Amino acid sequence: MQIRSSRLAGFGHAVPPRRVHNAEIEARLGLEAGWIERRTGIRSRHWAEDGETLSGLAAEAGRMALEDAGIDRNEIALTLLATSTPDHLLPPSAPLLAYQLGLQRSGGIDLAGACSGFLYALTLADGFVRTHGRAVLVVAANILSRRINPAERASAVLFADAAGAVVLTPCSDPQRGLISTDLASDGSGYDLIHIPAGGSNRPFSPGTAREDYLMTMTDGREVFSRAVTLMTRTSRQVLEQAGTGARDVDRLSRTRPMPACSTPSAAISISAAKRPSAPSRRSATRRLRPFHCLFPSQMKRGAFRRARNYCSRRRGPG
Repeated sequence: MQIRSSRLAGFGHAVPPRRVHNAEIEARLGLEAGWIERRTGIRSRHWAEDGETLSGLAAEAGRMALEDAGIDRNEIALTLLATSTPDHLLPPSAPLLAYQLGLQRSGGIDLAGACSGFLYALTLADGFVRTHGRAVLVVAANILSRRINPAERASAVLFADAAGAVVLTPCSDPQRGLISTDLASDGSGYDLIHIPAGGSNRPFSPGTAREDYLMTMTDGREVFSRAVTLMTRTSRQVLEQAGTGARDVDRLSRTRPMPACSTPSAAISISAAKRPSAPSRRSATRRLRPFHCLFPSQMKRGAFRRARNYCSRRRGPG
């Protein structure tokens, strides 16, 4: 088979069992009831408890994706783990993840891309599949509840813990699968969301204050504005590259333009069916129903489930 593209063959997701409702956070921060939902749309989130690990959460999502793809585990040649909260600074967690999943013939590497880590991992996986003709497991996972400052309103109300996974396999049809990507970054906003200490620039030390090891957001409005601007630009670019327009898109899967998405951002276009050819683009689109998916950050549990169910109804062989 001549490899012309890659396709999403399996989806998986996982969240910790503990569910934290807004009322718990609002009471701790002294906010009025309903404050968080009115401003963010969030009603609850999942947070990991003691003993739960990033690699364990990632393995749960990866196992689901492998089973959904129906692929022999020896066919996975590479495991990419997109995370900002690995089990340890060293060694990386991806080899451990591959071991836990029984991927004996897979390489493994961590990618630190924050909220856009999944986007970058997916793009790199697509290039690997096209070049080597072998399958890749991509897992995006974070346990951000252990990095937020519970006393800082801007970050405490937004971030949570989850994992999502996809299996990419070779495809012979260039108009099926992952057909368009666009990546962008804005390093001028480097300090808008950050953890001050713990890196080589400011290493761990006994005298470092506890809050310096936690996430802080210096200007939420500015971050949100940059996120919307960059996501809009990359979305338009990816549609143009895919040779389609916004009106032709049948399904949009996204997360909200949360503040953490402003520095790296990207858009992905995925087609579960052949793109219609001119001159009958509009009528053919209704019949073939291409699937365009925008991921401004890691897909959350519901988004992965909806995307998986939609793709499984419309994807075809190879």
